[in-house]
Parts: sequence; structure tokens; C-alpha cells
Amino acid sequence: MLNEQPGQTLQATALVHEAYLRLVDVDKAQQWNSRGHFFAAAAEAMRRILVERARHKRSVKAGGEHRRLELADIVPAAAGPDLDLLALDEALERLALEDQRKADLVKLRFFAGLTIEEAARVLGVSISTADNDWAYARCWLRLAIDGSDSGS
Repeated sequence: MLNEQPGQTLQATALVHEAYLRLVDVDKAQQWNSRGHFFAAAAEAMRRILVERARHKRSVKAGGEHRRLELADIVPAAAGPDLDLLALDEALERLALEDQRKADLVKLRFFAGLTIEEAARVLGVSISTADNDWAYARCWLRLAIDGSDSGS
């Protein structure tokens, strides 16, 4: 949620609640093989919720490309680059085809907020492997997202 734009109506607590409902409110009860399995499922649920929300916000019904501006937003301010969640999702799906573990690491770090150490434990790899995978995945995703932006 730190990467979301200010004024986001979906709060972190609401995101966790929605993900929890998606995990437990199913016809067949889930059996978690491990803590890592649970975190992976939770990260995937949160990713899907955020992607669905981003798609909805881009829809014509929700205002499409129009943005609501607050008076404070008109004053130039130093801000980080806007994250295109849909482009990230597409690039993440392509990364998963190339290397599922690296894609899982990104989901755990980015969507579930785990540290490198926690994500390494969940994935069953060493911290140095997770660190290398994280560096590779970040560069790969940056190139994939920048490449898709210039192709539009």
C-alpha cells in the first residue's frame, strides 16, 4: 500500500480483510501445508485485489483516465514515480513463465510486505539466493515495464 497514490480509498487493513475473506470464504476449506504456503496465497490474493481495483479505476465507468486533483496536488512537489499496477502485473506474469521462484519472491516482498529474510524462509532458499533473485527480478521487471511503456 506504500506504493499506492495518495487518496487511496482502500486502506491496508481493508486489503488484509478482503484477502482473508478470499482465503477462507470458499466452498472447500483450504489446508495450508506451511506458513510459506499461507503467505504465498495471501500475497497472491492481495495482488489480485489490487489489480482488480486498478482495472476498475481505469474503466470508463469509474472515470477512466480522469484524475481528481486536490488543491495541494497542484503545487509542484518531489514525488516518486507512479507505479502502473497493471503493467507490473503483466510483467510479473511474464517473469513467472521464465522463473516462478523469482515471481513468487516479488509477490511476497511487494504485495505481502515480507523482508528478504522472511521471504527466503517462506521460499525455502538461502538469504543470499533470495537477495540475488530480488536484484534480478527488480531489474527484469523494470526493463519489462519500461519496454511495455515505450511500446504503447
